[in-house]
Amino acid sequence: MTLAQMWSVALVGLEGHLVEVEADIAQGLPKTTLIGLPDASLSEARDRVRAAVVNSGEKFPDRKVTIGLSPATLPKTGSHYDVAIACALLAAAGVVEPVSSRRTAIIGELGLDGRIREVRGALAMTLAVARSGFDRIVVPELNAGESRLVPGIEVYGVRSLRQVLALLRGVEIPDEAPPLAEPRLLSESLTRVPEVDLHDVIGQHEGRRAIEAAAAGGHHLFLHGPPGSGKTMLAERLAGLMPDLSTDESLEVSAVHSLAGLLSGEVELVSRPPFIAPHHTASLSSLVGGGSGVPRPGAISCAHRGILFIDEAPEMHPLTLDTLRQPLESGFVEVHRSAAVAKFPARFMLVLAANPCPCGMSGVRHAVCNCTPQALARYRQRISGPIKDRLDIQRQILPAGRGGTEIETSEPTAAVAARVRAARERQSARYRGSPWTLNSQVPGAVLRREFPLDSQALQLLEDHYSTGRLTGRGFDRVVRLAWTLADLRGHPQPTLELTHEAFQLRTGETLTPLADTRPLKGRAS
Repeated sequence: MTLAQMWSVALVGLEGHLVEVEADIAQGLPKTTLIGLPDASLSEARDRVRAAVVNSGEKFPDRKVTIGLSPATLPKTGSHYDVAIACALLAAAGVVEPVSSRRTAIIGELGLDGRIREVRGALAMTLAVARSGFDRIVVPELNAGESRLVPGIEVYGVRSLRQVLALLRGVEIPDEAPPLAEPRLLSESLTRVPEVDLHDVIGQHEGRRAIEAAAAGGHHLFLHGPPGSGKTMLAERLAGLMPDLSTDESLEVSAVHSLAGLLSGEVELVSRPPFIAPHHTASLSSLVGGGSGVPRPGAISCAHRGILFIDEAPEMHPLTLDTLRQPLESGFVEVHRSAAVAKFPARFMLVLAANPCPCGMSGVRHAVCNCTPQALARYRQRISGPIKDRLDIQRQILPAGRGGTEIETSEPTAAVAARVRAARERQSARYRGSPWTLNSQVPGAVLRREFPLDSQALQLLEDHYSTGRLTGRGFDRVVRLAWTLADLRGHPQPTLELTHEAFQLRTGETLTPLADTRPLKGRAS
């Protein structure tokens, strides 16, 4: 045989495409040619494969070798084609029977000594292979845990090229030294959910109500106040209030994290909503995704089905922060490059925290703010109006009092999480049969048509809209938030009082009884 084929996978975003790896050995001077739109890292596979084949005890053909990756119009990037190329080459040389490669996909990066290193995106690749009807997939041993999460396909974890060849030949697989885990491509601490309890928060009644409502309905949240008032404490405890991910959600989130290099060998499946907290100096591409060639997911995609927390939000570059506008509405992000267009999921809860001014003392009792009016205006304008308009809940967090019994009487995370879970179950039952599961996801037109407010609550919001206190988007978001408050309290429909409370949470007003602040036109006679 002078021509043979193997199969591997190309990823464009999270979408996997089967790639046919063909090897042809012909008469001519020794030369290895790689075709099929390879990138720089893939072009280097020729040298890696040659060294790995020789150091594995096999003979590299001393003739003209052509390696083709089909479809040729699809850009190929990464080093995970190495093992498939080596196997196709040896099959063309007659070392491996080509028939044994049918219905088998192979991924993995080769070391010069023949070891197989872990790769990014193994879970997404395995999902693509399973959907294509393949029977089995060969992956690096360090990626085998995440690949085995996919049902309906046989996964073989291998340590070296020698083991792969033995598997294809149907002979006893030789023993190899266990592989060493590679350094994490991104910091694992990015996805660490803080192990903290809401019981630790002193006071902050309004802040606690705000994060409970945000967790129950998936609403975006803006916390602002002086340094040390508890904004970050509340944001970190928000993750603990959210229920575990479903099986489908876990696979979806884990696939993104696998592609981003965030999965570790100990935790292959992400079962909890991720908590992603990029620094305010993060670049646009690290937030949205990007990179040369085929783009990689950014922080907003890693926060899919979880929380994206940006502390000191006004310090982030305004253009970078404004890139969140479209993902907040659509739930996905498309990254366009000359080589490919990658689409990543990005349905996350955005939580922003900010000081009131550069010195942090504006509006604080018994404190002196040294900022000029111009500096104060510039600071507040760094979070644009369109971004603020997309934040369902806006709360000012002031330093709490020091009452001696406040810690003892505050609710723990478990108690609040139980209410959040019950509220989400009510939403899931109400929207059964639709593509939505949370109030924050339902289009405003659908809510107004199929789940309308009562006449008094509707009149209250129309009064605020006519006076300019609510935008059209803000009107819909107050309605969604009112339904969330009703779900938390077990009411079948938002009441007038709950709708008023939702309006106050939306606008940042102090939570006061309805009769104190309701417009005259909306008050009962």
